[in-house]
Amino acid sequence: MQLSVILINHNTQAITKQTIESVLNTLKQVEYEIVVIDNSSDESEVIDFSNEKVRIFKGIKNNGFGHACNIGSKEAKGEYLLFLNSDTILNDCTVDEVFYYLKNHDDIGVIGVRQLLPDGTLDAGCKRGFPTPMSSIYYFSGISKRYPNSKRFGAYQQTFIDEHDIADVDCISGAFMMMSKEVFYCVGGFDENFFMYSEDVDFCYRLKQKGFRVVYYGKVSFTHLKGKSGIDDPFVLENFYKSMQIFYDKHYKDKYNFVVNWLVSLGIKTKYRFAKRALKKRLVQNSG
Repeated sequence: MQLSVILINHNTQAITKQTIESVLNTLKQVEYEIVVIDNSSDESEVIDFSNEKVRIFKGIKNNGFGHACNIGSKEAKGEYLLFLNSDTILNDCTVDEVFYYLKNHDDIGVIGVRQLLPDGTLDAGCKRGFPTPMSSIYYFSGISKRYPNSKRFGAYQQTFIDEHDIADVDCISGAFMMMSKEVFYCVGGFDENFFMYSEDVDFCYRLKQKGFRVVYYGKVSFTHLKGKSGIDDPFVLENFYKSMQIFYDKHYKDKYNFVVNWLVSLGIKTKYRFAKRALKKRLVQNSG
């Protein structure tokens, strides 16, 4: 088996089925299987799909996205792994082309592709820099928008890289991550301390520490129906900001002094407070 496509279904039966059909309709040159890990809490949303290429593992305890992906990797029969979000739609030959590019470049640890939003615009999260204190300041202050071609000021979203290029980046999006199974286990899989969010950034960070390349392949694309699996969910919002702090504490806390660490923590807490307030307002408006 050349490739195992790993999907996680958590209470999103309809869009997961859509993604499975997208894989079945677009992969044409690679021998593959689809491994679905279902950790749904709602029995009515548990996935059911009849196809010889699809293997479904149900009744998995929900210990987070990374935990489910790690289970999927253990069940996978493929030499290579593609972790694909359950709310994605692939274009023809996207996976085929990326697979053979990766296979022909042994120094690449993980590869991602151009990620588009439903309106066809680029989802900037598909090619990113690591969230250092300075790159974060340039981004959140708006300086990066004024100087998008600067490697220094545009580091957070790697805006100096054309979206159609092939380039080395710090990290790619967890919505589409392809690598060999050997590399995945060399790095130790996903860190399950991240319940959801930032596990992709953390994985790429550890990958680069081991000397592997992280590559953005902009020649092909897919569509990410972003937010469909957790829109306006307070639990999702909490874990989004919690993951930022976990990543910072794991990789940067020992590199900076107390003042910087305190300011970063304060910034994360403040942004979460404002985001939670905005979410509460939206929920009230929607209920009315």
